[in-house]
Amino acid sequence: MATGAAVSVLTATAAGLGCAMLTGLTGILTSAALIGAGTGLITPLGFAAIAASTPPEHLGQTMGSAELGRELGDAGGPLLVADVATVSSLTYGFAALAALLAAGPLLTLATHRRTTPTRE
Repeated sequence: MATGAAVSVLTATAAGLGCAMLTGLTGILTSAALIGAGTGLITPLGFAAIAASTPPEHLGQTMGSAELGRELGDAGGPLLVADVATVSSLTYGFAALAALLAAGPLLTLATHRRTTPTRE
């Protein structure tokens, strides 16, 4: 359940970055809505999934590492877009970030195996 929601949210965010490459008001508004919804939902979904799968004695350390990763993403995304835009254009910067975001759901779908929960 959580994997499907995370895949959907990351795909919507990547689609929003794709819409940011379009010209005109429609592209800007659509990208703002999709990127905003995606970034607003992925953190609570991801953190809930991490917390649910972590043993209680390691929860603080694991959530601290997850927060560090989130901060890295908050800083790394704009830096990636700026680096690519410096060499080419802002459109290609958004395309690079969209491709990076789309890689996550694609890898998840390619490697995800269905398992049956075991009873204890």
